[in-house]
Amino acid sequence: MTSQASLSPLGPPPLPPQVRRARGAAFIFMLSAGVTAASLFVRTPALRDLIQASIAEMGLVLFGLSVGSMAGILSSSAIVRAIGARRVVALGSAFFVLGLATVGVLAVSGSAGVFAGLVMVGLGFGLSEIAINLEGAAMEAASGRTMLTTIHGFFSLGSVLGAGTGIAMTQLGVPITAHLCTVAVLCAIALALALPRLPRATGRTPADAPNRADRSGWRAQLAVWKQPRIVLLGIVVLCLALAEGSASDWLPLLMVDGHGTSPTAGSIVFTAFAVAGTIGRFLGAPLLARFGRVTVLRASALVLATGIAFVIFSDNILIAGGAVLLWGLGAALGFPVTLSAAGDSEDPTTTVSAVATAGYTAFLVGPPLLGFLGEHLGLRPAMTVVLAAVLIAATLATAARVRSPRRSSRLAFSRRAG
Repeated sequence: MTSQASLSPLGPPPLPPQVRRARGAAFIFMLSAGVTAASLFVRTPALRDLIQASIAEMGLVLFGLSVGSMAGILSSSAIVRAIGARRVVALGSAFFVLGLATVGVLAVSGSAGVFAGLVMVGLGFGLSEIAINLEGAAMEAASGRTMLTTIHGFFSLGSVLGAGTGIAMTQLGVPITAHLCTVAVLCAIALALALPRLPRATGRTPADAPNRADRSGWRAQLAVWKQPRIVLLGIVVLCLALAEGSASDWLPLLMVDGHGTSPTAGSIVFTAFAVAGTIGRFLGAPLLARFGRVTVLRASALVLATGIAFVIFSDNILIAGGAVLLWGLGAALGFPVTLSAAGDSEDPTTTVSAVATAGYTAFLVGPPLLGFLGEHLGLRPAMTVVLAAVLIAATLATAARVRSPRRSSRLAFSRRAG
């Protein structure tokens, strides 16, 4: 049983209005982020052809996404403590919407323009996703319910919508510029309407708090890694995020170059991955309530490893394509469940930020590493690194076991809301 599942026999109490409003805003944010990410990833083959890049060169272009992400991640926690999570989510949203439009406009000018746009997108994701996960952890503590899996489910749902739209745009021959700029405008409108519903000061350290400077500084950020449990959770989320991120970055090209499919078929396979991830995340809350974090996390890793293994080792396109469904289902819960476990602490702002940073490190290391290996060995053999990482995560899943409920955080959310 999770700490969120310790409810009365009559079921969970109604959500407080401020939590319900914040949850709706988080859903819309994650939906928009998923649409943005999938709109980019599903057109990766077209971008590669437009800028005439090799696999290794494309890995370096995608490295812009990683550079931006890590810059945002490493600075996000300190900025959240200074100005609150809502403002950081808004700032990050502005960056990734503008970055998407930049990729669309500058794609025709070559790889440098795409790299610059991806840096902006990555910076926006890094800043805002740390902050939105802190919001989600606060909602869980305030409501006594598992919410991060559903919140991340809306990212997967956005990925499905973005991928489906991208496939249609590819088939209709719509230019990348028109496609990505339209998505950017629609996401900007949705985010401007939704984000004011988030509470104003989640994660912010009050100006009169004792030892405020010490709690916000780099020493506090590094000191959290002295906790063995956080180290193990960091390794688990890094391994599972590598598996999820490698599919996002490389799956269309993996099917095109590794299995000989058409670009459209590669996009369809990516969409299947996103659909499976969406289903897995929306099933997360009842599964966690019934089986608990450790069992769900370990089972997810084993399903994920099975899917990746079939994609790597099977020469049958139908089997490999079907295995992508296992890849998506297995990857669905790793990131949100591990972050939820990290939120079981006296200082969830620090621990969630630290574990999320470890996860996003996979996005820094993953694209260039897999691109380099793929250039020399092929993308399918390169994915054995991802398979090994997932098996490591399965062995360390016990780090996610439940700790004491965070009752004080429940009260804090009510004071911060508004």
